[in-house]
Amino acid sequence: MQFFAYRQEMTTSPWSRTDASSLPGAAGTSDTLDLISLGRRVRHLRKAGGMTLDDLGRKVGTVGSQLSLIENGKREPKLGMLQGLAGALGVSIDELLGAEPPTRRAALEIELERAQRGPLYESLGLPRVRISSRLPMEVLESLVGLQAELERRLNEQVATPEEARRANAELRGVMRRKNNYFPEIEAEAQKLLDAVGYSAGPMSEHLIADIAKHLGFSLHHVSDLPHSTRSVTDLKNSRIYLTQSQHTDHDPRSVLLQALGHYVLEHRTPENYGEFLRQRVATNYFAAALLLPEKPAVEYLRRAKASKEIAVEDIRDTFAVSYETAAHRFTNLATEHLEILTHFQKTHKSGIIYKAYENDGVTFPQDHTGAIEGQPSCRRWTSRVVFDVQDKFRAYNQYTDTPSGTYWCTARTERGPNGEFSLSVGVPYAQVKWFRGRDTDIREKSFCPDESCCRRPPSSLAKEWAGNAWPSARAHSHLLAAMPPGAFPGVDETEVYSFLAAHSG
Repeated sequence: MQFFAYRQEMTTSPWSRTDASSLPGAAGTSDTLDLISLGRRVRHLRKAGGMTLDDLGRKVGTVGSQLSLIENGKREPKLGMLQGLAGALGVSIDELLGAEPPTRRAALEIELERAQRGPLYESLGLPRVRISSRLPMEVLESLVGLQAELERRLNEQVATPEEARRANAELRGVMRRKNNYFPEIEAEAQKLLDAVGYSAGPMSEHLIADIAKHLGFSLHHVSDLPHSTRSVTDLKNSRIYLTQSQHTDHDPRSVLLQALGHYVLEHRTPENYGEFLRQRVATNYFAAALLLPEKPAVEYLRRAKASKEIAVEDIRDTFAVSYETAAHRFTNLATEHLEILTHFQKTHKSGIIYKAYENDGVTFPQDHTGAIEGQPSCRRWTSRVVFDVQDKFRAYNQYTDTPSGTYWCTARTERGPNGEFSLSVGVPYAQVKWFRGRDTDIREKSFCPDESCCRRPPSSLAKEWAGNAWPSARAHSHLLAAMPPGAFPGVDETEVYSFLAAHSG
């Protein structure tokens, strides 16, 4: 893996994995044979042994034309043929199937062959270049370099806000189909918990440092972390850099665990904004699975359900995490382990939804792309009403009748650098019996998405003021801007590389 979306060296790393999925459930992982690499390795070993295609064919019982197809990556050999080739070439099966190209030239040939078989090259309508030993090395270098630069420029083209919303909507669809539960990530988290001897209780910073050490990373707190990053990982020297400032809006434990999550989940440089989002969700999930480990968290939730006392603030206090982390983790485990359907919202005081998830049929506002983020929440929903509640110490609970049914929600507000937000978790009426706060007598009625619910002003106000008001809008420029360019949106590549160079010693 590299930090940014273009290759400068023909190297591999533990974070690279062919066709790796950024989020389990989003895309499958391919276990198929890399025919191009295999073919180039067979050709290299054959020529190193001074054999022609026909010479090797006689040793393995086939004709040279069939071996040519294998060497060009156009035919997958059967197991018996692989064993015969390995024996004839004097190597083991593992060596024959090795991922590392045997030479720099072989690596370039593989890169060019893959590029010419890819959709980008086909879309250009260019003739295929025949790859042979007669193709000059400088031509190979130039063709591979041009392809890499073209991919880099396409990757760095700005993503429009609409593209970002579509990617977000697609990702939420994956999360809904999986009930926001990803057993692959849970399993990886449990391996680490077992490795460092975790038994119960909140995850201390000391124990998380042990996890980093177990994975081979040293931790370095610095005062000059690049402003566009929360952490920087030096893959060359196995270091993770974190800010030493105490003035941060993110739990330092989560920041470190997210950085480790990229390594454990074998992420590669994201090729588009959708993959960037999937990786971000996966590492957030990974961090939460360590801060609130599945086994003790499920045991705790089952006891709370049995006593009909489920409360997000109790989850928060028991595992010493933020309310938002506790709410997110509840959505991970509620359906899979408690058979409770649920929804979650993070809403700004202005009414705009920043984060949302649902698998209980609640009708969130959506735009034409299916995106929820950026849409105004109904004024009568718990996520909006909670801002006007005087008692901020206790959770606010409310029933809301909606076109899709009646829901009970619990919410709290938190203040951050971007203002005040509400965090709300809700369930259908039939499942409220398991929650503390179900005895509330507060009830609202919402007709959204019908505009008569809260989008239009009351007729009496409209009659008096329509045409006589001219507000000066507090427009947010980021709503009009395209997504920042680059593999990691908004991250300054030069700043990161300069930082690593300064700290590498």
